[in-house]
Amino acid sequence: MAPLNIPFLNKASDLPSGVTHPTWIVLDVTGPYPERNPSNPIAALLNRTETLEALEARIQKLSDAEWLHGVLVKISEFTASPAAAHAIRGMLGRLSQHKRVIAYLPQLTMTALIAASGAKEIAAPESADVLLGGFGLEQTYLGEFLKKHGIEFENLRIREYKAALTRFSQDHMDDANREQLQAYIDGLEAAWADDLATARGVEREVAAAWLAGDLTSAQGALEAGLITRVAYEDELVGPGTRPLAAVIDLLMPRKFGNPKGGKVAVVPVIGTIVTGKSRNNPLPLPLLGGPMAGSDTVVAALKRAREDKDTRAIVLYVNSGGGSALASDLMWREVSTSEKPVVVVMGEYAASGGYYVATHARHIIASPYTLTGSIGVVSGKPILREFNARQGLNPERVGRDSALMYSSSRPYSDDERQHVERSILEVYDRFTTRVAQGRKMSKEQVNELGRGRIWSGRDGLERGLVDELGDLRTGIERACELAGLPYDAPVYTSTPKNTGPLPEFMQEAGRAAQVGVWPFGRERVLTWFDQEVKVR
Repeated sequence: MAPLNIPFLNKASDLPSGVTHPTWIVLDVTGPYPERNPSNPIAALLNRTETLEALEARIQKLSDAEWLHGVLVKISEFTASPAAAHAIRGMLGRLSQHKRVIAYLPQLTMTALIAASGAKEIAAPESADVLLGGFGLEQTYLGEFLKKHGIEFENLRIREYKAALTRFSQDHMDDANREQLQAYIDGLEAAWADDLATARGVEREVAAAWLAGDLTSAQGALEAGLITRVAYEDELVGPGTRPLAAVIDLLMPRKFGNPKGGKVAVVPVIGTIVTGKSRNNPLPLPLLGGPMAGSDTVVAALKRAREDKDTRAIVLYVNSGGGSALASDLMWREVSTSEKPVVVVMGEYAASGGYYVATHARHIIASPYTLTGSIGVVSGKPILREFNARQGLNPERVGRDSALMYSSSRPYSDDERQHVERSILEVYDRFTTRVAQGRKMSKEQVNELGRGRIWSGRDGLERGLVDELGDLRTGIERACELAGLPYDAPVYTSTPKNTGPLPEFMQEAGRAAQVGVWPFGRERVLTWFDQEVKVR
C-alpha cells in the first residue's frame, strides 16, 4: 500500500510494522443526506450529494470488514433533517453491534446528536460549539406585504388547521396553526429525549433536562452525561487509522440474494406532488421550487414494479408535503390496487397528499420526526386586481365568467366561491373516506384526527395513522417479510418503462425551465406547506 498523506498524522506514513490493514477508519458524515440516489443514470452521475442509500452501503461494507476494529464517525457541518439524522442513528447502531464506533462532533447540535446517538461513544473537542436550544421553526407571513403591493389572496380551506396558504392570506399566525406547530415541536423534542436517553442509558427526564440545562461547553456536556469524552480528533486515532477513501479497494461489495428468488422495488415520491411527469426546478420559489413528484412518473414506476415477475414487494418512499389532489389520487389508486404488498416509508414529510397516497398500503412506517397527517383540503388564488390597476394593466374578458373564475384578475363571486367550497368539501369527504377504509377507522375518528392538523410520526403512531417507527431499512425488511423474502433480497429503484436516460434527462431540464406564477390555480390542493419551512 502506498504511503498516505493524512493531515492529522502530520506526515506521510505507512501502516505500523506488522499491520497489513488499517485498524480504524475515519468516516465523514456531512451535508443534507437525501434518501435515495437519482434513478436517472445521468442525474446520478451529476449528483454530488451524499445520500442515505450510499452511506448505508458504505457502513454495511465496514461492518463486514473482518480486519477492521473501529470506526471514527466525524459528524461535522451536518445539515440533514431530524428524520434523516434518525436514519443515520439506526445505521450507526447496527455498525456498533460489530465494531467499536466513536462519534466525533465538533458541533453539538440537536440533529447531529440524533445521528451520533447510534454510537456507544460520543466525543467532542474542548472548543466544540454547543447549540442545544431545542427545536423551533419560524414562518414569515406575507399577507400585509402583498396587500401593500396590491395583491390579495383567496384562501378556502378545510378546516381550521389547514395552514398551507395562510402565510399568503394573513399577516400573523392564527391560534389553530400555533397550537398544531407547538404540538409538533413538542413531539420532536420528546423523540429527541427518547433517543438520547436510550443512547446514554439514562431516564428520559434526564435527557429532557439537557435541553433546559443551558449547556455551553463540551466539558459541561460531559459532566451532564450527554457525551462520553472531551478530546480532539488526533487524540482519538492512532497510526493504524485511515480515511474511508484510502480503503475503498479493500472493502468487499455487499452480497445480495439471487434476484430470481425475488426482489424489492423502491418507488420514490419526493417533493411537491403534481400531475404529469416528475421534474425538478432549481429556483427557490414557494411550492414551485425543488423536486416535484409527477403522477405520470410515479404511476408508471409502480406499474413497472407490479408487472416485473421477479419483484415480490414494493416500498413507496414518501418525502412530500403534498400537492395536487388529482395527482395524489392517481398515485393512491396504483397503491390500493396492487396485488403485491406495498409498504410506505415516510421521510421528513408525508403530509396531506403525501399521506393520501399512503392510506391503503399494507404497512406504514414513519420516523418519530416525520411531519405527517394534515388531512384537509385547500384551494386559493392570488388576486391582482389592485396590483393591475396600480401598474396600468387592464385584463379584458370575452365569453363566460365561469370559464375565467380561476383568473387572478378578480376575486371569486359569491356563486363561484360556493362552487369551490362545495368541490373541496367533496375532496375532503373522499380523503377522509380513503383514510377510514385504509386505516380501519370510522370517518368520525378520521375527522377528529383530520381538519388539516399535522402530527409528528411519534404522535401519528399513537393515533393509528402509522403502524411503526423506523426508516427505509425497516420498510425494506417489512416488505421482505410480507413477500416471504430473506432480508438480503436485492433492492432496486423502479423507474418508468422505455425512458432512455439522455432524452428523459433533457426533457426534465426543459420542464424545469417552465415556471408558472401559481401552480394550482384550477386544482384542489392537498398540501401542508412549502419547503421553506424547516425545523431547526
